[in-house]
Amino acid sequence: MYDLIIIGGGPAGYHGAEKASLAGLNVAIIEKTNLGGVCLNEGCIPSKTLLHSSKLFKQAKNSGPFGVLAESVAFDLPTVIARKQKIVIGLRSAIAFTLKKSRVTIETGVAYVLPKDRDLFKVRINDKIIEAPRLMICTGSEPVRPPVAGADLPNVMTNKEILDVRAIPKNLVVVGGGVIGLEMACFFSEIGSMVTVVEMLPTIAANLDAEIRQHLKKELEKNGVRFLLETRVNEIKENAVLVESNGTARAIEADLTLLSVGRRPLSQGLGLENIGVMVEHDAIVTDEHGKTSAAGVWAAGDVNGKSMLAHTAYREAEVCVADMVGAADSVDYDAVPAVVYTHPEAASVGLTEKEAVRRGLSVAVSRLPLSFNGRFIAETDAERGMCIAVLDKQSSRLIGLHMVGGNCSEMIYGAAAMIENKQTVEDISKIVFPHPTVSEIIKETIMRAKF
Repeated sequence: MYDLIIIGGGPAGYHGAEKASLAGLNVAIIEKTNLGGVCLNEGCIPSKTLLHSSKLFKQAKNSGPFGVLAESVAFDLPTVIARKQKIVIGLRSAIAFTLKKSRVTIETGVAYVLPKDRDLFKVRINDKIIEAPRLMICTGSEPVRPPVAGADLPNVMTNKEILDVRAIPKNLVVVGGGVIGLEMACFFSEIGSMVTVVEMLPTIAANLDAEIRQHLKKELEKNGVRFLLETRVNEIKENAVLVESNGTARAIEADLTLLSVGRRPLSQGLGLENIGVMVEHDAIVTDEHGKTSAAGVWAAGDVNGKSMLAHTAYREAEVCVADMVGAADSVDYDAVPAVVYTHPEAASVGLTEKEAVRRGLSVAVSRLPLSFNGRFIAETDAERGMCIAVLDKQSSRLIGLHMVGGNCSEMIYGAAAMIENKQTVEDISKIVFPHPTVSEIIKETIMRAKF
């Protein structure tokens, strides 16, 4: 008997379990494979480990303008993959240690929710049944495999399999111009692959500000990535991808193909119908507190389909646990940052100008190139960047900030805090940024908004 059963050991699950235990609840967490979920095992952490190695490789090869001359620079992919796996295993162990230290019971196996009995939720794990008056679903998401002929060939991979390749492909075709596809395109192009990104939409990274994504596309093209937009994949073969654009068909050479066309929530096969949990388009329907349609059941993370980001999952889990113990809390999705970890990076939080106008807001928009910033110039050579601030004219509050260039992933949290705390231009004018830092561009851009 437990106070709370959590199904899924990803960011929402393990973070929620720790928070619930600290709140005094006796918690059991069920994970069918490895703790850490997609983010740790086949997403955020392993991909960033690979990208850091390719970044170092690129910098070593192109360090001449900085007075650093390197010869015979080589990239050892097996060593990079082995390092990635070591990091994943270490972090996985750290999560298990933290949960055990928090007195959370860890169950390994496939969970299935049985009909309620005596107002208790019953969850079967293999041949064992555990019970609790509260249930939290954190089962995450899975890659979408489009119905394309040849998608099941051995040379076709999702983001999971491609993280373990042992040889650098000569020609890589990435199907999908979203975050995962762009990051893998960046990695493989930097280590020597000829990379082609095929996207059905007229743009890449559709959720980013239009100007930012166009800037990012140009920078990736400078690094050798080729983009085929408004292009459909008709078939995948062992050594080519057959595509069509504007009625013209052609073959793109590919000894490896990455399918990266999105993810879908993992809500099927859990037995949720046994307890009346509403699901729409595979996503569990939740309110602002993470509650589902079934009393005593919450859902957090990718499975609710709202914002498939690990840091969103953390926040959603906190909100769910707060609701369980009677505290008022909710997620401000407009203050959740998003990052594309390419080189250069792109980072965004809040509303774009287009979205703000769609909501009926009158906005002031300010733009500054990162070349306006001394630290950025000192540490880059041919790279370009941009910062765009969106402010509400009526309140003078910052409602959106969008960047491309450098390590903007490490700066965007500052704008997220400003938006979360509803700070105005006057509030932000009093914040002191260290000099010289690239982060100063955030304040400089905001202060130049014309009302």
